[in-house]
Amino acid sequence: MKGSRWFFVTSLVLCLALWPLLPAHAAEQKPITLTYSNFFIPQEVQAKLGEAWAREVEKRANGKVKINYYPGGRLLKAEQTFDGVLKDACDIGMSAFSYNLGAFPVMEAIDLPLGYPSGKVATLVINNFYKKFQPKELSGVKVLYLHAHGPGLLHSKKPVNKLEDLKGMRIRSTGMSANIAKALGAVPVAMSQENTYEALLNNQVDATFGPMEVLKGWNQAKVIKYTVDHCCVSYTTGMYLLMNLKKWNALPQDLQKAFEEVSAEWIVKHGEAWDASDEEGRKYTLSLGNQIVSLPIREEGRWANAIRPVIDTYVNRATKKGLPGKEYVETIYGLIGNQGKM
Repeated sequence: MKGSRWFFVTSLVLCLALWPLLPAHAAEQKPITLTYSNFFIPQEVQAKLGEAWAREVEKRANGKVKINYYPGGRLLKAEQTFDGVLKDACDIGMSAFSYNLGAFPVMEAIDLPLGYPSGKVATLVINNFYKKFQPKELSGVKVLYLHAHGPGLLHSKKPVNKLEDLKGMRIRSTGMSANIAKALGAVPVAMSQENTYEALLNNQVDATFGPMEVLKGWNQAKVIKYTVDHCCVSYTTGMYLLMNLKKWNALPQDLQKAFEEVSAEWIVKHGEAWDASDEEGRKYTLSLGNQIVSLPIREEGRWANAIRPVIDTYVNRATKKGLPGKEYVETIYGLIGNQGKM
């Protein structure tokens, strides 16, 4: 009995002596810390959804992951986000494909003026389009999920009732919407949403393209007077949430599962949020006395004919690169007709 007691005491003393020498994870495993950059300003609903996604991932990961969240482009600007994630300047990033024109020849098809009816439909379309074609341009990163805003419309300081009113108008645009502006006879001015309010306020541009959401979410209703409701040729802007591929591959399977489960749930959340914020933007701009102009059917047809070359040019350009551009466009039209579902 004395021998057993002596062995127990000796073992206990030895364990206590060696405790400081044990690896840190043996005592207390520290969470994996990741950085997340989002170009949306903090008060915007998409920024809030981004943070909610991060907190839900942390919750599902049972404290094994810590995500430091940086909205409003504080870590990386919109146009820096993709390269930042690819090259490990940031672990996770949300931005729009259109801020890196020419870098995403497949996903670029999403932004064509194909008549998107809502943000939810556009968001389902982009995710199903990606799943079907799995473009190589995104093979260097982990795609967590994609989303896209509701009908992209023209918001202007001057009244626009017919195609001729657009001649020479300076329109803030990015990526595909710049091509749309040019096709309509306007002058595209490349600029991110972050700088649009000031540009409109200081008369650097006469108008901007965007969903109704920007009128309240980005305060642009205060510096425009008119919105043209031209949903027959409305475009969208494809957006992404990506993760550095090496960081993703280094995660254990249980944490990867948490990321993927939350991301799948957030697809619909973003789509519905786009539509809700579009409605808020509509109500807000009307409350300020701004006007929403609906085009007559004949005038809608003129706009549709004017922007048709934008679609044809994309198809021809994609075909020359060995990509099935026509199939991309037909697939998107089909998805829109099926409310975004395969």
